[in-house]
Amino acid sequence: MKKLLTLFLFLVSIHETIIVSASAVQGGPLAPSLSPVSSSFSSPVYASMSAFSPGFQLGSEEHKKKDPPKKMLIALILACSSLAAIISSLFCLWVYYNKNSHKSTRNDDAEKGTGLTPFFGKFKPTRTVSKESNTSFMDYKMLEKSTDKFHEGNILGEGGFGCVYKAQFDAGTFAAVKKLDCKNQDAEKEFQNEVNLLCKFKHPNIISLLGFSSENESRFIVYELMHNGSLETQIHGPSQGSSLTWDRRMKIALDTARGLEHLHEHCNPPVIHRDLKPSNILLDSNFNAKLSDFGLAVNDAAHNKNNLKLSGTLGYVAPEYLLDGKLTDKSDVYAFGVVLLELLLGRKPVEKLAPAQCQSIVTWAMPQLTDRSKLPDIVDPVIRNTMDLKHLYQVAAVAVLCVQPEPGYRPLIADVLHSLIPLVPMELGGTLRVTQAAAP
Repeated sequence: MKKLLTLFLFLVSIHETIIVSASAVQGGPLAPSLSPVSSSFSSPVYASMSAFSPGFQLGSEEHKKKDPPKKMLIALILACSSLAAIISSLFCLWVYYNKNSHKSTRNDDAEKGTGLTPFFGKFKPTRTVSKESNTSFMDYKMLEKSTDKFHEGNILGEGGFGCVYKAQFDAGTFAAVKKLDCKNQDAEKEFQNEVNLLCKFKHPNIISLLGFSSENESRFIVYELMHNGSLETQIHGPSQGSSLTWDRRMKIALDTARGLEHLHEHCNPPVIHRDLKPSNILLDSNFNAKLSDFGLAVNDAAHNKNNLKLSGTLGYVAPEYLLDGKLTDKSDVYAFGVVLLELLLGRKPVEKLAPAQCQSIVTWAMPQLTDRSKLPDIVDPVIRNTMDLKHLYQVAAVAVLCVQPEPGYRPLIADVLHSLIPLVPMELGGTLRVTQAAAP
């Protein structure tokens, strides 16, 4: 705006110069003598005419006699031309100013985007790159300090490309830091894919991304810390599911279904997780479940255009994907059915019977899940006889539908969600009244 005002004053000075020059050409002194009537008239055209013609007064007969009409016409043309030049210049400057202002705004917005291609050598420590999720590119030294140089005592879990560490920052806050060894292209792609997706998600049943970093061939993803670890640790770890009551297990199933429903129904395009399993379902201090590990996730539009390499975990991969490479949202539903069986039975998805022989939980449980006389006997001993049998039969029926060999026979995750809501107490996010719940 200061530049705009400066140019305006400059153009006004040019206007005055033109007036003075015109008066000099006419040979008359520049000494206007306006009558009271003309001085009260606000038109700049009339003011300029008075300046060009000494003694000019609006409606003055004497002026008409002294100044011929030709001189008046020249004065009027020069004044109007000068005024038009000023207005035109100001308009051009205004357009230029606004264009640059919008361009600057677009550049600022571009710097706040979530694209990951250029960030490794560009972003500064703790610089926000996603306005929606407040995701920041973090300083590696800060992560190193917060994890005690990635000490093995801070390891929370291990994955295919690295470990997850517990981190404590100077502000007294805690987080989980996944360290990925990205020496190969697959690990690099998974890292970029996960950060890109988590920047877009904002759902209570999907893990929150706090930041990311890089150092040489290592990549780091920083999440919110989930104090009760993974569902796999709770079921198959040292406690053997002792902290998971029937109601908590149903709540975890419901939370997981809600997270998947957000991916399948509310993301545009829909997202397929592709690696749903208990180790990727994390539990906070209140046993609220959140989906994590989106390195293998794909959107429903992209996977049809690209030949995806078969990925997943044995025991959770749907038959049609394993045999024919056909991937749909029903593949996630199959994996959810296996997780639901683990919650019911307390068994792993694949168990060894002999050195060269394994048995799937689906193959083993399917005949007994549909037999009401046998079903109570195969339930996890930790929760056996603690639930309403009617609810047990309903959950078993949902699990059976989810693990059907033909994807067309499996329900949508939205239908699964609606089936589970009435089985979870109201205080845990369902619609079941406490008076209807069975006594433990």
